[in-house]
Amino acid sequence: MAGAPVVDDRVARWRAGFDDMFSLVAGRFAQADSRRRARMYLLGLLSGAERKNSWTLAEQAGDLTPNGMQRLLGYYRWDADAVRDDLRAYVLDNLGDPSGVVVADETGFLKKGG
Repeated sequence: MAGAPVVDDRVARWRAGFDDMFSLVAGRFAQADSRRRARMYLLGLLSGAERKNSWTLAEQAGDLTPNGMQRLLGYYRWDADAVRDDLRAYVLDNLGDPSGVVVADETGFLKKGG
């Protein structure tokens, strides 16, 4: 088990970075439940799960139904533009390079099913 501490350290550093990032946007979610769900939603999106929808994200969060995740997306009030701006600022401050370019292309992922 000589490799375990390195993995544990990487996970701990990743989790600390995620927590730092989420603390920047947490205030955009006025209710404690919406903050908790937003955090779990993002962790689910960043997970290695093969499919990512309200059901699978809810299951990863320990919920029995997708209702809570659906409330986050359709009922709770939060400013998506402000969250986007906060995350953009975080990326520029922490991950950005003045000459860097980010390219996101979802067509590289084959869709499963019909």
